Amino acid sequence: MLLQKMFNLKDDEPIFLAEESMADLITLPVTSEIIQSGLEFEEALIIEEKSTEDQPLLGLALKLTSPVDFWLLLTDRYSDIEILRTATHKLTSEQIDISFKEITEREFFQALVEYFSISLKEELFCQECPIMSPPLHLPDRIERLKEFLSAHLPQNSKVLEVCCGNGMATQSLNRLKCETWTEDADNCEICQALKHGHLDPQKSMVLDARLMKCFFPPKWFDAVVGFMVGLIDDVNWPLWKDILQESSKLARCGLIYTTYTEREAKLVADAMEELGWNGKIIDNRDNLGIYDQWAYVAEKPTRQKG
Repeated sequence: MLLQKMFNLKDDEPIFLAEESMADLITLPVTSEIIQSGLEFEEALIIEEKSTEDQPLLGLALKLTSPVDFWLLLTDRYSDIEILRTATHKLTSEQIDISFKEITEREFFQALVEYFSISLKEELFCQECPIMSPPLHLPDRIERLKEFLSAHLPQNSKVLEVCCGNGMATQSLNRLKCETWTEDADNCEICQALKHGHLDPQKSMVLDARLMKCFFPPKWFDAVVGFMVGLIDDVNWPLWKDILQESSKLARCGLIYTTYTEREAKLVADAMEELGWNGKIIDNRDNLGIYDQWAYVAEKPTRQKG
């Protein structure tokens, strides 16, 4: 696990994050309680980013000995609640084992993402898994989508796929050798995809897409994509609009959203135009008439807002 390697821990030295989800890294329910409780610990590791003048604090790892020996990792890096810096100032020199400054923030973040993926796969926060069958993956759909994407998405692009589900469409991006980060709010979908090797545990997140901005700066990805977004109706469109608009702000130069109907594609196009994207609707229908029948593609923002 990346966290163990990062802190030079042995395989039998467990390390756990205080929070149970990516979303909890924003609100810090457990971390706040731990700091206020004055938790007793044996030693501490202060994690600061390397090669920066201000050396921002990434996290604080505490060595606990009860009920067993383990490390507990705290971070407020992705929250508006800044409580760790004050806590580290209260540490004595005897408590601090070492200050890590050879870690970049992106390395640290990727280790957190992998930790949550492994925890999900191992059902750390689940009573039992209700799904036993492997995720549905249709080779014809994957290959057809890959051919469509190849005309609009350069190989090796850094891509965020929102609402990735079980990772079926992700395979099309993998075949284009994209660096693909995936997100979905459904933990069971992500879990099954991880268990069957369809998603990268270091780049897959269970998270509301509207919260991605807490972890990535604007325009961090070359492109943001979403496949079969919807089904969109009058009731859920405000939610979908919010998801797609917030996600699109993370794209530097490209958007691709596929839908089932032309009406849905037009709604997406109108929502992106509000943010200054200049795109087009593509008729991508085939004889089956099921997946990715219509698409909205924007290759360059003209006057990107927000």
